[in-house]
Amino acid sequence: MESAFSSPAEAALQREAGAAGVLTPLADLDRVYELERVAGFVLDLGCQRVALQFPDQLLGDAGAVAARLEETTGSKMFILGDTAYGSCCVDVLGAEQAGAQALVHFGPACLSPPARPLPVAFVLGQRPVHLELCTKAFEAQNPDPKAPVVLLSEPACSHALEALATLLRPRYPDLLVSSPALPLPVGSCSPEPEPLERFGRRFPLAPGRCLEEYGAFYVGGSEASTDLDLDPDLSRLLLGWAPGQPFFTCCPDTGRTQDEGVRAGRLRARRRYLVERARDARVVGLLAGTLGVARHREALAHLRNLAQAAGKRSYVLALGRPTPPKLANFPEMDVFVLLACPLGALAPQPSGGFFRPVLTPCELEAACNPAWPPSGLAPHLTHYADLLPGSPFHVPLPPPDSELWDTPDVSLITGELRAPPAWKPSDDSGCLTLTSRPQLELAESSPAASFLSSRSWQGLQPRLGQTLVTAAVSGRRGIAIAYEDEGGS
Repeated sequence: MESAFSSPAEAALQREAGAAGVLTPLADLDRVYELERVAGFVLDLGCQRVALQFPDQLLGDAGAVAARLEETTGSKMFILGDTAYGSCCVDVLGAEQAGAQALVHFGPACLSPPARPLPVAFVLGQRPVHLELCTKAFEAQNPDPKAPVVLLSEPACSHALEALATLLRPRYPDLLVSSPALPLPVGSCSPEPEPLERFGRRFPLAPGRCLEEYGAFYVGGSEASTDLDLDPDLSRLLLGWAPGQPFFTCCPDTGRTQDEGVRAGRLRARRRYLVERARDARVVGLLAGTLGVARHREALAHLRNLAQAAGKRSYVLALGRPTPPKLANFPEMDVFVLLACPLGALAPQPSGGFFRPVLTPCELEAACNPAWPPSGLAPHLTHYADLLPGSPFHVPLPPPDSELWDTPDVSLITGELRAPPAWKPSDDSGCLTLTSRPQLELAESSPAASFLSSRSWQGLQPRLGQTLVTAAVSGRRGIAIAYEDEGGS
């Protein structure tokens, strides 16, 4: 059956996967994928089984890269091309299923610590950077040579930051160069003093200096980027950077710069809106968006405690990558909180196609923890590990008898007064005594049941005892688009 509104039934079985992207010429494989460095990594460890993880756009080169590495190292290579969650995270679970002793990650990476110890090498790529144009753009946007500025870049342009800093340091003495927070080689000693690690980067700050004193100059992106398709890596930088400091982006191809103050303000405004939605929510869906990043179980327990302390009901959902059709199956949820890596937590927000808003753990922390600092004083943390005990940003929940729980709160969306959490015990000693009553009834509150009762359509009626009992018969066979009894009509 085929019409203008449907495709042939055989198309669902014959459909192939999407295009893997433009293939890299064989002569450029060694340079693009840094095969010499990867081969040295494998030979130094003496691994016989190595996993190669590629994002979707690089899968076309996976076969040629694996064959070249097997020929060079003599080790068996396994290609990991189907990750359960984001491709920026190290797929340690897939590597363990293949029995791999090490993993090589190609493409953009969030650089989050894996849940299990595994030697990992990252190949971020090397995008061409026009140094002369970027130097002129930097000088045009920073006329004061004494102003402190940090050089940032997308992962594929990080190789050119030192060369760019060499051209700028004669005029700008207070210039700081960031670098990707790649894992240190096994057996190497950490530098003294240890650089600050934030946003997946290392910042070699001088003693007595803090990152909030510096402006930012970001090399990466393209001129065609808009607010709707903003890169998650750039989003977390704009959200977490000090609001009073300038932030400029520079296209590495053309040298065109853009002041990101407006886009940063929009992202922070959306964050405040999501915090208000989380405060109004009664039912919270916790999306398990990663199983390969360290401390995800501890973070999940922390989010459940936050929701319980604020008088909210929470449900844990393991759905893989969140999509609007998946989350639309749970209309009783008021908000969703995606527990994922920093890039994965920010990726679904700009799409706007979800039935309910998708929050990061930071928004839920700001909504449920009354001791959390105001949004203007606290940084927007994108990694859930920053909210856990042991982090300098961790803020413990106040005790149940704290006055912070009694602070009046009004919703900025509905204008209604929010009730205090129901879990807080009362100080009235009379409430501790039981009064005998002739009849006691047990009432159990279920947000899902109350939501179902308020719907205009609640599903098929059971009609118990009103339907005649008949023998079971064979039903229709085939798929919904073309059953066998429909013929060719």
